[in-house]
Amino acid sequence: MRFGSTYNEQTIYRKYGGHVRNRGLVGLIMFALVLAAGIFWYENRTQEVSQTNDNFIKWVDFNASKEAMKKACLMDIESYEAEKHLDWITLLAYAAVRGGGEFGSRSASYIDEIAAKLTNGETTEEELREKYQYFPYYYEAYSAVLGGMVGEYEIRDESGACQKKYGLKAFSPIAAGFSYQDYDDFGVGRDFGYKRQHLGHDMMGLIGTPIIAVESGYVEALGWNRYGGWRIGIRSFDKKRYYYYAHLRQNRPYAEGLKEGDYVTAGDVIGYMGHTGYSDKENVNNIKTVHLHVGLQLIFDESQKDGNNEIWVDFYQLAGFLSGHRCEVERDNLTKEWDRKYDMKDPVVPDKF
Repeated sequence: MRFGSTYNEQTIYRKYGGHVRNRGLVGLIMFALVLAAGIFWYENRTQEVSQTNDNFIKWVDFNASKEAMKKACLMDIESYEAEKHLDWITLLAYAAVRGGGEFGSRSASYIDEIAAKLTNGETTEEELREKYQYFPYYYEAYSAVLGGMVGEYEIRDESGACQKKYGLKAFSPIAAGFSYQDYDDFGVGRDFGYKRQHLGHDMMGLIGTPIIAVESGYVEALGWNRYGGWRIGIRSFDKKRYYYYAHLRQNRPYAEGLKEGDYVTAGDVIGYMGHTGYSDKENVNNIKTVHLHVGLQLIFDESQKDGNNEIWVDFYQLAGFLSGHRCEVERDNLTKEWDRKYDMKDPVVPDKF
């Protein structure tokens, strides 16, 4: 493992952090006072934010299909050294505009259509922005979702040499060689603690299945949460995405040495599947089914980080898209830890090799 470099640009915000303590009467009084102060601060802060800078996206429905993402991504990669490099996010944003935000049977033809026009010089991205009212919105929204997934990187091969590549540098959260099952469960009701919607994606598998960092970033949260059990929160380096991995294994949930503030590279083993959570007491298996809960939150403004303004997107189609790119891992028989088989250097991660 190559953990240890720490994100020092700011104090790391501990999302859903801390331990839940038993509350007696004094605790309830203190909680009420803190809550009242928090509401007062939040209302005033929200007023200040809205008065100074309220020009950011408030909601995103990410409906791009895995088939559309595969097609656009392949066009991007294949045209990387061509005279006209096709940006896959531009292709997807155009398909979204033409489909009214939905992806169906005609999405592939929309992608082919705009790819041909861009390649032949019949239009430009600037002209798309001027012609289609919602193109800038879809481009910004989809850039927030997919911005860190395609680009240049280096991979260390079996001989130890580094090869420079361009392509998909994000991975499925489930390591290669480990089976899982999933379905689109985004928005399904949950009632532990309070009634709410399921704002993530569940991937069912076996206890101890290695969990992979989808994208490079820094560990913003790590520890126990009454809903998610042992969980990890990783923020992308551009701060647009927050990946939430929950219900990790009892007793040994995390990759050895992983701690808050550490840099991780896409493809690193960060933890192990389990069924912890739904308990104020730490290290308890109260989740019936062994699975990984993976959530993806978008953050266009820090005021959206926590509270009623959070934006969580459906990860199901992304999981399907990334299922074709799973990181190979190998086990250390002495430590019983899993690690990636081939190390990778992502330019956004400092001091990897």
